[in-house]
Amino acid sequence: MKTAPAELQHLKFPGESAAYRAARNALLAEEMELRRQIERVAEHRRALPPGGKVPKDYVFEGPEGPVKMSELFTRGRKTLAVYSFMFGPDVDEPCTGCAHFLDGLDGAAEHIDQRADFVVVAKSPLARILEVARDRGWRKLRLLSCAGNTYDRDYFGDSTALTKAMRKQQDFKPGIEWDMPIFNVFRREGRTIRHFWGSELLYVPAEPGQEYRHDDLLDPLWNFLDLTPEGRGDFDPQLKYEAPKPPARRRRRR
Repeated sequence: MKTAPAELQHLKFPGESAAYRAARNALLAEEMELRRQIERVAEHRRALPPGGKVPKDYVFEGPEGPVKMSELFTRGRKTLAVYSFMFGPDVDEPCTGCAHFLDGLDGAAEHIDQRADFVVVAKSPLARILEVARDRGWRKLRLLSCAGNTYDRDYFGDSTALTKAMRKQQDFKPGIEWDMPIFNVFRREGRTIRHFWGSELLYVPAEPGQEYRHDDLLDPLWNFLDLTPEGRGDFDPQLKYEAPKPPARRRRRR
């Protein structure tokens, strides 16, 4: 465990012990290094060479009708982020992990829109997607159906285009296909649209206790739970939760 510079000044919370402060200072040094590493990774990401040219101008179904991928770049902007939401026509309910993730992004969507275009796509018909949005209270996400195109297959929002070696690596069962929650970012230069980055961490083997964690930096839920003594544990987000029961009233003694 690294130590923080000796000249660094530290906080001291009420009642803490010397042992706590020594351990916390050592952890602070790791947090500082993590901050540097996050920025180093972001710099590497921004420095990627041009990605592959998008093979077609995909047509999505939106609330106002069909919309081409090229039309998703608005106000002359050059960056488009697309999140593939796990909600196909073969399931009754959306993925709980995707739903909680989009709960948070709905709150951030107005801020994201100041810097980049952002859409969420799923393979269900648009009416089903919008029904989920109403149930969840999403108001700011731009939701589209990709049921009529091959976008999810081409950009790994499902498992149908994975190689046999990749399927074996990910322990996907033969003949069983899955929608996958991948995040892809695209860059437009003139009339050419190129892939910039995808959350490929989704498709590397999970390390013990790590699972996918491909969108953790965007997810307030998991980052919040990481700050607690209990950590993430085996918590599994749900679409609905039972309201907490009020505490029972004690009868007054006469």
